[in-house]
Amino acid sequence: MKLKLSTILGATAAVLVSALGAHAQTALKWAHVYETSEPFHTESVWAAEEIAKRTDGRYKIDVFPASQLGKEADINQGLKLGTVDIIISGSSFASREHPPIGVTYFPYIFRDPSHLIAYTKSDVFKKLAQGYEEASGGNHITAVTYYGTRHTTSNKPIEKCADMQGLKIRVPDVPAYLAMPRACGANTTPIAFAEVYLALQNGTVEAQENPLTTIEAKKFYEVQKNIVLTGHIVDHLNTVVSGMLWSKLSDEDKQIFTEVMQEAAERSTKIIEERENALVDKFKADGITVTEVDKSDFEKTVMEKVTFEEFGYDKADWEAIRAVQ
Repeated sequence: MKLKLSTILGATAAVLVSALGAHAQTALKWAHVYETSEPFHTESVWAAEEIAKRTDGRYKIDVFPASQLGKEADINQGLKLGTVDIIISGSSFASREHPPIGVTYFPYIFRDPSHLIAYTKSDVFKKLAQGYEEASGGNHITAVTYYGTRHTTSNKPIEKCADMQGLKIRVPDVPAYLAMPRACGANTTPIAFAEVYLALQNGTVEAQENPLTTIEAKKFYEVQKNIVLTGHIVDHLNTVVSGMLWSKLSDEDKQIFTEVMQEAAERSTKIIEERENALVDKFKADGITVTEVDKSDFEKTVMEKVTFEEFGYDKADWEAIRAVQ
């Protein structure tokens, strides 16, 4: 009987150990569309390793860069389908679920990157993020990363908003991205990102807009003579945890995920700011014409010709964000 009891106890212990072992490590997928050289990837990898450390190995997170799990629309959909657990994605996609959160793309809403980061700690951010969470079935924004300030490159000099009249410019097919060029009278063309260099080279379009880091990475400066510091959108990315995963996490794990992801966002933001600051001088040294513009001229035209309502934004949210110090 003793032998049988010990055998039973041993078997039970083995089952328990096996069950604990299975529970001990939860495998998660973290996806984004950025290249492995970008801080959005390197710091996601750091965050994945850091979460594993701080949870004593209970989570194993694999990061899938460069659209390996699909384009940005696909990975956003994947949060609902359960094919991905964590993503990095722009608010333009969050605004498909909850239009008001897209107000952060309204031209000149942010003064600079520090204003953007201050907004992410504000009550208006909490309200908009909560609205997205409810509309998306529980997807939770844990952190916001500065992506870069969007500027314009062009074949011809641009000093004021009116200089863009009739200009053929490639702009992503995101409503708020179109606001400034259209207000200034430009003809916007939605060309796939991978085809922009060729379109600039062969004259299909005469201009495009992107952060300086993208202008360098995609070598747009090779086929454009002018970089115009319009600074019309201070762009950002959200780190989003799926509602399915977030609802399962303990309060302790929620805190760990949030702290680590916010640290990763801060690290990425710092890298992007440092790169941007160095690039203005680099472009000038390379013989590119870099033009500072009177942003108030562009902003005044946008405010006269564009309404918040056409995008589904709330002017009160815009006012609250502008007031953040």
